[in-house]
Amino acid sequence: MISEGRVVIVTGAGQGLGRAHALAFAADGAKVVVNDTGEAAERVVAEIRAAGGEAVASLGDVSDWDYAAALVAAALNEFGHLDALVNNAGINRDRMLVSMSEAEWDLVLRVDLKGHFAPIRHAVAYWRDLAKSGTTVDARIVNTSSGAGLMGSVGQGNYGAAKAGIVALTQVGSVEFGRYGVGINAIAPSARTPMTEPVFGERMKAPDSGFDAYDPANVSPLVVWLASAECDVTGRVFEIEGGTVSVADGWQHGPQVSKHARWNVDEIGAAVHDVIGRAPAPAPVYGA
Repeated sequence: MISEGRVVIVTGAGQGLGRAHALAFAADGAKVVVNDTGEAAERVVAEIRAAGGEAVASLGDVSDWDYAAALVAAALNEFGHLDALVNNAGINRDRMLVSMSEAEWDLVLRVDLKGHFAPIRHAVAYWRDLAKSGTTVDARIVNTSSGAGLMGSVGQGNYGAAKAGIVALTQVGSVEFGRYGVGINAIAPSARTPMTEPVFGERMKAPDSGFDAYDPANVSPLVVWLASAECDVTGRVFEIEGGTVSVADGWQHGPQVSKHARWNVDEIGAAVHDVIGRAPAPAPVYGA
């Protein structure tokens, strides 16, 4: 029970992956603050309490700055401290970029990307103050990206941009937060949820028997470990699907060529093809 006594906030925990995470944390001994925008959060809390766990619901939009502060305060007021934040809340509004509306772009970037940043900002401010007061902090943040953010996904330009931003947020946070005793990682999960089921349909349908590779509960053990004091890595992104876990190898400095002078327009194209020819082929965009 590596979560015994730890206090964890899980956002978007009324259904899908977030619900699975909240239940897994409670089963592992954590006290859970279950966030969602509606009454589903209350049902998850009732489920946890019926199983003998401790949980409270907090209803609100995590992309709202003041509510994000209130969410952190709710954990402190109810349980006295906070040890981990799991950012899971997200939405999609799929459409080809050339047909996408401004509202569809703004909504997804606000909920998915700002909805990660706002809770992080308030949680880390709490942990920073503790660290500066001399208190030992051993806190963790787990963010939720997506294959759409790592590789791109046709028809999901807004969602992919938000999820790629979450990866950058994770990488920067790992450098900035380490001095306060805070580790931060991200996952890119593949699971059956109300968001993915309409898109992938038959592929993610639960089998009549055998291992259900797309059960969202398959993702939760990784999240529980990443949120624990046992987690000794930071700034990484892990893909997980069914029983398979992998580390995503992101952008690296690749092959280069230099002439030690300014390039001319009529020669730079050959240099571009040279470095591309010596670099690994990029992963294909999903749906391409």
